[in-house]
Amino acid sequence: MPGTARISWLVAVGLLFGGCAAGGVRAQSPPLEDVFDDVRNAVVTITATSRAVTRTGQSKLAAAEGVGSGVLISSDGDIMTAAHVVHTSDSVLITFSDGHTARGQVISSDPMTDLALVRVRDVSTNAVIAPLGDSDAVRVGSRVFVVGSPRGMSHTLTVGHISARREAPTQFRGLVDVEVFQTDAAVNPGNSGGPLFNMQGEVIGIVSYIVTQSGGHEGLGFALTSRSARAILLDQPPFWSGIDAVVLHGDLAKAFNIGGSAGLLVQRVASGSSGDQMGLRGGTILAEINDEEIVIGGDIIVEALGVPIKEVRSLFEVRNELAKLSPGDTFPVVVLRNGLRIELTGRAPNIRINAP
Repeated sequence: MPGTARISWLVAVGLLFGGCAAGGVRAQSPPLEDVFDDVRNAVVTITATSRAVTRTGQSKLAAAEGVGSGVLISSDGDIMTAAHVVHTSDSVLITFSDGHTARGQVISSDPMTDLALVRVRDVSTNAVIAPLGDSDAVRVGSRVFVVGSPRGMSHTLTVGHISARREAPTQFRGLVDVEVFQTDAAVNPGNSGGPLFNMQGEVIGIVSYIVTQSGGHEGLGFALTSRSARAILLDQPPFWSGIDAVVLHGDLAKAFNIGGSAGLLVQRVASGSSGDQMGLRGGTILAEINDEEIVIGGDIIVEALGVPIKEVRSLFEVRNELAKLSPGDTFPVVVLRNGLRIELTGRAPNIRINAP
């Protein structure tokens, strides 16, 4: 396991400049080369694998979202990353900076905010823990850097600035309080889930997405702030459902013979997840509906924890009810399966996270 000491030069800077603030002397950031050397061993590459349905109806192993990144934040082996990298994965492989690999287990994931926590027991002896910084103190224009695995090229450093602070563009706007940093530091596919650092080597964000027309870096990268990540993953961690689902409403709900106004068509369920343990079934047939590919034949969730699925807002209500459960509590989920209404029983897992 990594040592509990944070990053060596942070201690040295604190000792050297700790008494200088009153005199108006401000400590300079260490050279970027030194900061990178201190934090690079906290950054990991994540390879997530799941089963995908082909047009022939067969399932095959495929990378869920290809390769992503993450950052080690605790001596328990907890790694922050983006939910879209690992949420529906059957297996997660963690690769450390020295090439050491280990299996990871998703312990908390919130697709609504695109944040997840993966735990690995077999941590590299060279790994270090990255400290979470105060994202509220970050100003637009501040220099920052990203370390991750763009296009699978691990531990790549890119440097830029905070371009803006924004509310996350989510369909749950007003319901979920999530803030993102916009940055011009180069971010490409594979950087997802990796850390955005300030020049003191503190994690101030978790890379989530890019806005691009070319498919590559165009100076519009976005990272969930560390304040949001701490509140969602550490203060009141959501459990890992492992479910990928499509909301059916309006004409689609009628086409699928849903008695209510809406439902959740389960696309796939990650092996070992809470959804898998309660017996939810994913789809088996790839179809194209309204120019969009979806997998049909799986369960349709019409009610969860007594909350009928009527609209997107219902998912937020279910999320709130799940947050009230204690470890081991059971809860009902009603699905339509082969035209029949069936009640399944889920169980809240025991999530223990020692917040750094």
